[in-house]
Amino acid sequence: MQLTGNLLIGQQSVHGSNGSIKAVNASTGAAIEPAFGGATLADLDRACALAWAVFDVYRETTPEARARFLETIAQNILDISEDLIERCMMESGLSRARLEDERGRMVGQLRMFADVVRNGDFLRRAHRSGAARAQAAAARGPASASRRRRPGRVFGASNFPLAFSVAGGDTASALAAGCPVVVKAHSAHPGTAKLVGRALQKAVKDCGMPEGTVRQRP
Repeated sequence: MQLTGNLLIGQQSVHGSNGSIKAVNASTGAAIEPAFGGATLADLDRACALAWAVFDVYRETTPEARARFLETIAQNILDISEDLIERCMMESGLSRARLEDERGRMVGQLRMFADVVRNGDFLRRAHRSGAARAQAAAARGPASASRRRRPGRVFGASNFPLAFSVAGGDTASALAAGCPVVVKAHSAHPGTAKLVGRALQKAVKDCGMPEGTVRQRP
């Protein structure tokens, strides 16, 4: 699968002009093409603005729609499994068996959150009376509610390039909760992140989710 070093912002592929990086083959030390352009502050502002713009729309999607979205992400990742594993092996130096297990964990997390959202038990367990909610909000103060209601920000982990990265548990839980996500890919495995980012970008389009639900940048 052909890779470019562009940023993924909404449904766009954007050239990043804030320097560039290349992944390194963990076994040989050789640089791996392509070069990935870094995000400028303007790129970051655009990604965050898109996330805020779709926040109210995405959080009002139905549990069933979000569950299908998470399942579509999982399937899109499985559809690129071989390209993803081969690129991740080069960038991480981890074995095929280790990465296949981690891919299974990533897909499993997405499907697990889909089941949780679809089932809806978490809503009933968290239910409190209006008076109890008002009392709790007053105790926390006005800033607390605003902190809870905002797009998610995810930073890819160096040691788990799949399960704690672009479509890992943090992203899955945020999307399940109705929060758009801006992802910062880890510089050690930008190609892996880009492949997964494309799978998410495709799922946004496949499921008719608002543009800006997920953005990925190096």
